[in-house]
Amino acid sequence: MSERRLAEGWQGRYYEDFEVGDVYKHPYGRTVTETDNVWFTNVTMNLNPMHFNEAYAAETEFGERLVDGTFVIALSVGMSVIDVSANATANLGYDEVRHHAPVFHGDTLFAESEVLDKRESDSREHVGIVTTELRTYNQDDELVLSLERTPMVLKREHAEPSAARPTGWPEGIGTQPEDVE
Repeated sequence: MSERRLAEGWQGRYYEDFEVGDVYKHPYGRTVTETDNVWFTNVTMNLNPMHFNEAYAAETEFGERLVDGTFVIALSVGMSVIDVSANATANLGYDEVRHHAPVFHGDTLFAESEVLDKRESDSREHVGIVTTELRTYNQDDELVLSLERTPMVLKREHAEPSAARPTGWPEGIGTQPEDVE
């Protein structure tokens, strides 16, 4: 029988890991469902019938309901967290938000982020500030969304991740080093 050990997993990027010009293609595309659109539209009280009224939408230039644009933003940002902001302490802003093409039920979206800028924080020594351009494409390689996103990201020395306590885990939960020695 082999020995048990705690293996390191992906801890996300820290401020030091970002380089201007790097492009991260975020894992996992995501197909947008009708349920996603209806729930998000209802939760946010978006009363534009383009998102929830099939008869109305059928009479528009698109001929069918559109996915709520703020859902597309939320999904795209969420897809980028694994690479850009898993170790962020705050998002400072979203700028230059552009919807380039409509998103429909059944479209599969893919996102990537390009590092545009990084700098030390003037007020917090434990973080740096990273600006990325987030781009989202549909299954036909059509750009549907772009935006700039600026999170404050922890510096590695202040995070101290470990196999026993990865990002997001409280101390002492689950298998500990003494359990496998």
